[in-house]
Amino acid sequence: MLDLFRKSGALLEGHFRLSSGLHSTGYLQCALVLQHPASAEQLGQAIAERTRHLRPTVVLSPALGGVVIGHEVGRALGVRALFAERADGVLTLRRGFVLSASDRVLVIEDVCTTGGSTRETMQVATAAGGQVVGAASIVDRSGGKAAFDVPFEALLSIDLPTYQPESCPLCAQGQPVVKPGSRPVVA
Repeated sequence: MLDLFRKSGALLEGHFRLSSGLHSTGYLQCALVLQHPASAEQLGQAIAERTRHLRPTVVLSPALGGVVIGHEVGRALGVRALFAERADGVLTLRRGFVLSASDRVLVIEDVCTTGGSTRETMQVATAAGGQVVGAASIVDRSGGKAAFDVPFEALLSIDLPTYQPESCPLCAQGQPVVKPGSRPVVA
């Protein structure tokens, strides 16, 4: 897995501000891997194999980062692939997407750092009437710290250091910070 990220230039080193607001010396840009349909299909099938036992009837992903991998997991499982997106800063179902009480929802994300986007997507599913049966991501960079009330699977677990902005050694050294992610950071 890590070789796939390296070969596509998706494993970045530097000083990054993550969507969670944390700072890090490393960043995994899944979009650079997922831009290759064969790689996206391979990753989607791998996640589907690890989660098929949960018997999901629908996949739900947060936009923007989870859309491609969510679609591929849905395709591999033979179920609908929906996405939630932000409207006025709040993650919500739009575009006519609906869930019902009979829907067994699998939440799919590209990278899990703190689990915030995954939890928020789970809340969207529950509020729309679905039953969340599990969550999965391509990468878990939480170091196993992201905990959910449902089973969680990741294809790659990697421990890249993260720092609160006020205690970031890279900031203390005066290194400029880059924000490469798909979601604006809330200050």
